[in-house]
Parts: sequence; structure tokens; C-alpha cells
Amino acid sequence: MDSVAEQQSRLNQLVDISVRECAVSHAGETEEISRTCANIRHINLSKNLVSSWETVTAIASQVQNLETLNISENKIKFPSTSTSVSGVFSKLRILALNQTEVTWTEVLLCAPGWPALEELYLTSNNIAVLERPDNVLQTLKLLDLSDNQLLDGNQLHLIGHLPRLEQLILRNTGISSIHFPDAGFGCKTKMFPALKRLTINDNKISQWSSINELDKLPSLRSLQCHNNPFMDTEKNPETLRQLIIAKISQLEVLNKSEILPAERKGAELDYRKIFGNDWLAAGGNWNPEKNKPSEEFLAAHPRYPSLCLKYGAPEEGELKGQQPLTLKNQLLTLTIKCPEKPEQKPVEKKLPESMTVQRVKGLLYRLLKIPGSELKLSYESSKLEGKEVELDNDLKPLQFYSIENGDCVLVRW
Repeated sequence: MDSVAEQQSRLNQLVDISVRECAVSHAGETEEISRTCANIRHINLSKNLVSSWETVTAIASQVQNLETLNISENKIKFPSTSTSVSGVFSKLRILALNQTEVTWTEVLLCAPGWPALEELYLTSNNIAVLERPDNVLQTLKLLDLSDNQLLDGNQLHLIGHLPRLEQLILRNTGISSIHFPDAGFGCKTKMFPALKRLTINDNKISQWSSINELDKLPSLRSLQCHNNPFMDTEKNPETLRQLIIAKISQLEVLNKSEILPAERKGAELDYRKIFGNDWLAAGGNWNPEKNKPSEEFLAAHPRYPSLCLKYGAPEEGELKGQQPLTLKNQLLTLTIKCPEKPEQKPVEKKLPESMTVQRVKGLLYRLLKIPGSELKLSYESSKLEGKEVELDNDLKPLQFYSIENGDCVLVRW
């Protein structure tokens, strides 16, 4: 405490100041701030008694190198006509106006004074309608509009041309759909050209078509989408995750969890297989000349053609696998070999396809009487000649690795 008190006593050296909830209402005597605290860069003025934008400007005008300003939770009267542009906020990079009752129109009227702004936080305000920001906010990299009730998803088109916007946070904004009408199936939109991270948690998005639309964003890498009605259409959370991954081609992080290349490949292969019969019924065909899936199918599955290009169209054998799941259908007849122990004869075993790799290992310890050492499993298939596929995740079932009847499991230790 002594060291903090000592630091704070040297006001002229302070860079970061917080006077949150200190009943601050005005700037004080002329030039008093600049005389006492000449080196301030970051100010937290949240939850005070600041009542007008003029007061904010009067404070900021005395801070030459102001980079961060938080004036959230003040009931501020903003200008209703465009303000004269001064250099007061010329170095401001981060501005928080949460719970200040500001409207989007008022933001745009003040924005010419923020030529270098990179992050703008506007949560819990009166923002229902957006307008296109012409010649303002062009340096913005992050925009948070959470907890404002936007009229609909089409409002987003009005901010879609911010050239540097990398992160957009739309938590609890009441939007029920997302659509980019300027781009067709499999094409990229010109909107949000730099957007990498999108948060749409706690909204009313009920249709998978909105998730298909997100594949049109050219730079999207991270998505958070918890608590939307479309997520209730699938009971298994793992299947739900796979569907989202398969639908958005360049996604690298979903709901804060990284998507590894193996997970993407598995999700895309499963997607191709699950909707294979629908593809055939809609006019899909193994012959490229006859392959003409309907517009309805392409609207529901815009990535399907590109997945067929990537992995080949699903084979008949793959699609026939979707029979009623009796126990007989679920049992796989597998040959178990120990390639590094020729004296150990191959053994044939019937195993359920839902059996996890961990349980298979437990069975093999008993079957092959192996002392406690680490087992490494892989398998060979007649379809993958000369290739071995490693069973590298103990918690996954055999069916995850697409093992089929007659395949050979190789055991090493």
C-alpha cells in the first residue's frame, strides 16, 4: 500500500488514472489537470456524474496523449448536431460509452473527432437503428453493440463496409437472422472484409441458413454462438459442433475452442456422408455431367459441392451404412495383428462400433496378456492400401475412425 501511495503521490508521472464512482461532475479549474498530471494516457471516468459531452471534451482537452477513455455509466447529453472537429481526441484509440443512453446517430455526430479510434464499446444503450458511417470510424477494429435491441439482422448491412473491422460483438441484440444478399451460394460477400471474430451469443437465430451465410465472410476465423434456438435442433453437442465446422470453411475457433485439422476433416467427411442421400434425392449424381442438385438443396447445404470436390462424392457403400441400428449392424468383424511380434498369431474379434479406443485397449491387454505398457493402435483397410490410420484418441468410438468390417487393427507396445 505504501508503494501504491508513493506512486499516486507523484501525479505528474501517472499514466493510468481511475476515478470510477468518485462523483466527478466537471473538469475543475482551467488547465489544472494538465498542470498536475501531464503524462496521463488512460482515464477511467465510469459511474460518475458527468452529464454532457462538453464536460468530457473539457477534461480530454487537457490530456495531450489520451489513448483510452472509459465514460460508461454516466447519463450524458450528447450533441444533436455535428460538432466542430478539434484535435482533442486525435490520439484516442479506445472509447467505452456503455450505459450512457447514447444513440447511433449521436455516435456518428461525434465520430469525426475520433480519427484514430480502434475500439468502441457501446453496450446497453438506446441503439435500435444503425446508419452507414460515411467517412467516420474508418480506423475501427472492434465494435461492441451487445445488449442493444437492434431491429433486425439487415441493420448489419449498414456497418458492413467498415474496412478495418476485425471484431464484432453482438451478444443479446435480438437479431433472428443474418444474410448477405450481395453473394450467392459458395461466394464471398464484399461486406465486413476484415472481420475475423464474431460473437452472436444469446440471440434469436433459429435457422441454419444464417450459419450458412457466415461462410460468405472472407476473413472469419472465430465464432461464438451459444444460446441461439438453432442450437436446440440437435441434441448431441458434438454433432452440433461438427455441423457448424463443416458449414463454415475457414473457421479456426468455435465457442473459444480451437478446431484442429483432424477435427475439421472428420466434421466435413461426416457432413458429406450424413446428407449424401438428400444430395442424391435432390438430383446429385456420381457422374459430373448428370450432377445437378436442386436450388433448394444448395440453399440448405451451400458447401456440399465444395466438400465433394475436396473428398470426392460419397460412395454408395458409405450411404448404405445408414440402416436401422440393430446390434448386428453395429458389430464389426476385425482382425487383430501384432506386426512387431510375428510369434503372436492374428486373432479375429467382433467388436461394437460404439466401443471406445480405451475399452479396445483394455480388451487387448487381457486378450494378448500384455504387461502394463503403453499400447499404440492403428488400422489398415483394403480401401486405403499401404496406409495406416492411427487410433490416437482414447475417448473416441471405433466408428469415429470409419473402421469397417474386415479391417485389420495393428497393435504395438
